[in-house]
Amino acid sequence: MVADPLLQTLNDAALDDFVAIAGPLYEHSPWIAAEAWRHRPFADRAALHAVMQGAVTEAPEAAQLALIRAHPDLAGKLARAGTLEAFSTGEQKGLGLDRLPDDLFERFDRLNTAYRERFGFPFVIAVRAQTRDSVLEAFERRLQNDAETERHTAIAEIGRIAWFRLQDLRGPL
Repeated sequence: MVADPLLQTLNDAALDDFVAIAGPLYEHSPWIAAEAWRHRPFADRAALHAVMQGAVTEAPEAAQLALIRAHPDLAGKLARAGTLEAFSTGEQKGLGLDRLPDDLFERFDRLNTAYRERFGFPFVIAVRAQTRDSVLEAFERRLQNDAETERHTAIAEIGRIAWFRLQDLRGPL
């Protein structure tokens, strides 16, 4: 018996229910939860996360790029307008990225633009483990990476984001 009510719910869930609960852990990419569902039951949240992240790392490059591109810009116009998905809204609000002064907003906007132009996808970082300054430093540092290194870095950061989100989920739902 699993002591975690969320895991009990997920372990017993039909595919559609499982995807409805676990799908949002990975931004606009319910295919990851659908893949994980086949591996139930999970002993704990770490096991669930490992299976989900494994689906991501084993996915073809095109699917990985689609996952990365599903993420919003940090401190972008959507954050400022308050129109991000629930998880992203909370994460960006945590660092105040939704209410930056104009000069910092413009700096983030320049970095977002440079990053997208260089790599073809948005800059992704697990902001819960960061400060505004460390995010800006990471932006500058990662702009020096090659495309493959940066794709792998973004996938690893997405895994960290999903782990934080999984910790926030409560059950039964």
